[in-house]
Amino acid sequence: MYQEILEELGLSQNEAKIYEGLIEIGQASVPEISLKIGVHKRNVYDIIPKLLKRGLIYQIADSKENTYAPVAPNKLSDLVWEKETKLNSILPGLNRQFKKAATEEAVYIYKGVEGFKNYLRDILATGEDVFFIGAKGGWFDADLQIFIKKFLKQAREKKIKYHHIFDAEVKTLAPDLLKALGQPYRFLPPEYSTTGAIDIFGDHIVTFSGLTLKNITEDATLVVIQNKELADCYRTWFRFIWDHCRK
Repeated sequence: MYQEILEELGLSQNEAKIYEGLIEIGQASVPEISLKIGVHKRNVYDIIPKLLKRGLIYQIADSKENTYAPVAPNKLSDLVWEKETKLNSILPGLNRQFKKAATEEAVYIYKGVEGFKNYLRDILATGEDVFFIGAKGGWFDADLQIFIKKFLKQAREKKIKYHHIFDAEVKTLAPDLLKALGQPYRFLPPEYSTTGAIDIFGDHIVTFSGLTLKNITEDATLVVIQNKELADCYRTWFRFIWDHCRK
């Protein structure tokens, strides 16, 4: 039931299966774990030391044969915190190396939901206002909701503002977007709705395909152009479109 999420936290498939299984059955010996959880006995013997090292299980001291029980699931939060602490300790150095090697001009492609997250991280990195043409509320895709809450909080802290020119259907089919994102925004005429969009922020221009209302398809493509002069041009064109769109 929770195996997929446990794997996302860094457990192997069998580690997740055995830990979740022990949560359900309480305590068990290796033969019992193998029988009740459905993992080959040899694999159970391999995994037990790894779970002990992670601190997710412990051995029952007074049992006649080696018996193991799970540690309370709150331990998982400690594992995540420890990894985050280690990551934060190296991020400053990594960012210095990244900025040193970064070029002022580039063209690259992001794909799917994970690529969309990278684009959102780029917005935070520039820390500048964002201008949207043909927006459809892709930020509110169901698969993004955990990530987007953190993003919006960090964007508020950086005082990033959004200037939306939405596709017309957003006004009638997704008014919750307008409330969540707030003014200023305008709308393209209905005959100009597409499955694409353009965002401009800092020295970035991002063009999208594969978008529908509040949805990012797995094959969505984001083409990123990093060029300050061109980004300024796009902002000028944005202002022209803005002045000719409905409020």
